[in-house]
Amino acid sequence: MTSIFSKWKAGLTKTSKATFNQIKSIFGGGDIDSSIYEDLEALLIQADLGIETTQEVMQALKQAQIDHNIIKSSELEALLRQELSKRIQEPPPIELNCQPTVILIVGVNGSGKTTTIAKLAYRFRQQGKKVLLGAADTYRAAAIDQLQVWAERLDLPIIAGSPGADSGAVAYDTVQAAIARKADVVIIDTAGRLHTRYNLMEELKKVHRVIGKALPGAPHYVWLVLDATTGQNALQQARAFKQAVQINGVILAKLDSSARGGMAFAIQKELGVPIYFAGLGETFEDLEPFNPQAFLDGILSPTPS
Repeated sequence: MTSIFSKWKAGLTKTSKATFNQIKSIFGGGDIDSSIYEDLEALLIQADLGIETTQEVMQALKQAQIDHNIIKSSELEALLRQELSKRIQEPPPIELNCQPTVILIVGVNGSGKTTTIAKLAYRFRQQGKKVLLGAADTYRAAAIDQLQVWAERLDLPIIAGSPGADSGAVAYDTVQAAIARKADVVIIDTAGRLHTRYNLMEELKKVHRVIGKALPGAPHYVWLVLDATTGQNALQQARAFKQAVQINGVILAKLDSSARGGMAFAIQKELGVPIYFAGLGETFEDLEPFNPQAFLDGILSPTPS
């Protein structure tokens, strides 16, 4: 458990240094005044908690100050952690009861989607699961090639169409192949839909429907890969994807490269979907199950200057 917490702390160094380390100077031990709340509110917004979440936290702190007759600013630090803890939830268990369990991965180009798929496949294989990949991002030849390279490195089977092929047909064939080969988990890549492109979102809806025809009840999971370095912009993308295909989970990629880790709070507040994994590095092992306690420790613990 210690190694897990250490990995999260190392991965969240940029977020901690950029924002949450400064909280220590706010809670310096003096008496509470209005400037403390103003400074804290600015820092939380800077960390991309989102306006609504930040305002809720501020109201809760002010009410707690009154209820507990708190005078010293140092006493607010524990209350802040308590309030943040209420707003970040542990994801439910991933159920792999269906054979195959179909996971559809969506997200914009550049979000780290294809690399995340490889990390997911590695994780499931390490659990003893038989995994099949589907390269349904037929709009970009490079995306097909990249996923095929990952499949070769991991020694995993992959169903891939030619560039420009119908993405729905590739997704359908992938699910049919998974059924025939008795795969446990099938992970299907999709084109990096620009959330402002109506026709591409409609195509993504089609892929979703086709998978359901290949296997009733599928896809069982629709996970959105978000680039943590883009902060609030990623949330705008997430709203569009949720409307199009009803995502039921999020993977935060590049969290170790981001100073905006606070977006995890905004995701849960505004989207109401769990964060299942976080990317904390480049290797296959660096896709970590989301751990709220480790996350809070990572952003709130002091880091060396």
